[in-house]
Amino acid sequence: MSTAYITCPLCEATCGLAVTLDGPTITSLRGDDDDAFSHGFICPKGASVQALEQDPDRLRQPMVKRDGQWQGATWDEAFEEIDARLLPVLFEHGRNAVGFYLGNPSSHNLGVTLYGRALLRAVGSRNIFTASSVDQLPKHFSSGYLFGDPMTIAVPDLDRTQHLLLLGANPLVSNGSLMTAPDARGRIRAIRRRGGKVVVVDPTRTRTAAVADEHHAIRPGTDALLLLAMVNVIVTEGRVSLGRLAQHVTGLDELPALCAPFTPGAVAARTGLAAHDIRRMALELADADSAAVYGRIGTTTQTFGTLASWLVDVLNIITGNLDREGGAMFPLAAAGQANSAATSGNPGRKGWRHDRWRSRVRDLPEVMGELPVATMAEEILTPGEGQVRALIVVAGNPCLSTPQADRLDEALRGLDFMVSMDVYLNETSRHADVILPGPGPLARDHFDLTFTQLCVRNMANWSPATLETDLLQEWQTLLRLVGIVSGQGPHADIEALDDLVAADTAGRQGLDPSLAAPRRGPARLVDLLLRAGPYDLTLADLEDAPHGLDLGPLQPRVPDILRTASGTIELIPDAISSDLPRLRALLGTGPADGLVLIGRRQLGSNNSWMHNVAPLVRGSNTCTAQVHPDDAARLGLVDGGPATIRSRAGQVTLPVEITDSIRTGVVSIPHGWGHTAPGTRMSVASAHPGVNSNVLADDLLVDALTGTAALNGIPVTVTPATLSPAILTPATGTTQ
Repeated sequence: MSTAYITCPLCEATCGLAVTLDGPTITSLRGDDDDAFSHGFICPKGASVQALEQDPDRLRQPMVKRDGQWQGATWDEAFEEIDARLLPVLFEHGRNAVGFYLGNPSSHNLGVTLYGRALLRAVGSRNIFTASSVDQLPKHFSSGYLFGDPMTIAVPDLDRTQHLLLLGANPLVSNGSLMTAPDARGRIRAIRRRGGKVVVVDPTRTRTAAVADEHHAIRPGTDALLLLAMVNVIVTEGRVSLGRLAQHVTGLDELPALCAPFTPGAVAARTGLAAHDIRRMALELADADSAAVYGRIGTTTQTFGTLASWLVDVLNIITGNLDREGGAMFPLAAAGQANSAATSGNPGRKGWRHDRWRSRVRDLPEVMGELPVATMAEEILTPGEGQVRALIVVAGNPCLSTPQADRLDEALRGLDFMVSMDVYLNETSRHADVILPGPGPLARDHFDLTFTQLCVRNMANWSPATLETDLLQEWQTLLRLVGIVSGQGPHADIEALDDLVAADTAGRQGLDPSLAAPRRGPARLVDLLLRAGPYDLTLADLEDAPHGLDLGPLQPRVPDILRTASGTIELIPDAISSDLPRLRALLGTGPADGLVLIGRRQLGSNNSWMHNVAPLVRGSNTCTAQVHPDDAARLGLVDGGPATIRSRAGQVTLPVEITDSIRTGVVSIPHGWGHTAPGTRMSVASAHPGVNSNVLADDLLVDALTGTAALNGIPVTVTPATLSPAILTPATGTTQ
């Protein structure tokens, strides 16, 4: 018997787990009471790690499709197939003929985080798509232009703030997102216990809204109007106070003219919020001893996602709450953080930029090296130079998670060749020609390079692999693919390639790679990044601290973090303010007629990839269409009965859930369901299929600046279905 202490890699909360093993068998799993960050907290996802490890549907050997039939294969056979079929596409049609899609789990996988870049560079394609453009890309965009780097993202100092304003965020269910915070429930409740205030703006009375002091049921997609009206109040009432940031902010003189048209009265009808409430919210924010404004997926996945993301930080700045204790602060990660390098804050830098290239069909701009996933289907289906003919999917299921999903499903069927790195034969990987699985979370090393840059408290934790596996680690798989696309063949020397990656990593940090010898793989790279980091740590230090290291509360970091050309916080970037006329056109207008669709997060779910874990598909994790009682009565809908929901892109039929927790005029369907496709091997998911809400998502409905899909505020119609209610149970649905 032994106990291993690991960091849960299934969501952004990065909770510590204590796993008891009898040889290779997990006998118990609980929260690690001694974890330096999570202190024993565990959510349903973390508790399901054992079920995920033992899932009989998980792939445990490579799969190759021959004559339309899946066959198990050796690793050599799988890579030989890729070499034989992928290289001709590259040679005949060029680098851009190979596209990539990187899914959400990529950010939770150390091997993919560290070695994925090597494969992208080796192929050299501009057709890179990720889950970011159905998620948080507008926040990266606005942060890049405000502060000079898209990963310089301010997070609420939850443990010290006295006033928290959340928009489109439900951290009691998500456990925090772009805000790494184990036990978000406890941290938010503590704000009220110490005499502070929590205000939630959301079309739905979420779990988070239920424990807040106030809930304002805004109309979906109008957050930017609300935020700009709050800016207007603070400016016109003379409450602007930059505090210690006064000498580090430029552009403030432009703000009064920009916000002048957006009075509370002018935005009230469109937002559905009373003008006097908007004014009071703004003044309470400005007058609080400390405050933080935080917006999440409800603010980023809408047609004004970038403006809303920018205005969150504008409010933090003009109330003097950016980069101060109890406000919105910048974490200092132990490793891999660009804004902790010594060159920070120097005027004369080029600053961050987007739009270095554009999508071939719709002419949408690149952001952070990727194109909007809303364009992926058309880039595959539209003939011509640069058409995507082969696709490599890394830990993603875009057939369920991207807009107009039925069209993407059609597009994948027409590819010349496709590779999926995935542990399941799912709705997307079923279209692949080769599937390359990876080990489970206990069989690989883990370090949260990404999420330590978003923590509400500075920390570091290393989790060594605790189980043995016959599967290649994802970093080894990626290096073998690098060998293929670089012409070294399917049996390339991955140790030599690993040495090249280590030399590149060390060189970018100004280090000698031998400092991390004799380590190899991700452990070597993490050791190098720790040595170059701000805390004088090595990987050996983390190995000696199995419960992690608490590196202290967040500290002010301006101006050291700034990477803008001016060396200041550039408050009104042209790249963002250019979209204000489009927002101004909404003033004086009431809400659009008809219903709009929004998504919703579920406590035990993590997008589509966790739906085959039996403990998570139960209880409240059901796929229903939530509607307000008034809308249900007007439309003739019956609780538990079926309804058909239609948008420009498609239609679905699923059970109705009548609830007064949602505002009138809004319909809500959870994300990630729709497990009805033939040819998958996910028995639990297939038994609880639900419907794919992204069949309704319109690929033409995007944030104007980033191309991020607007998954909230989709115009829909709802009618009672002709199907008998007995056909549909609360956990299922049918996609039309």
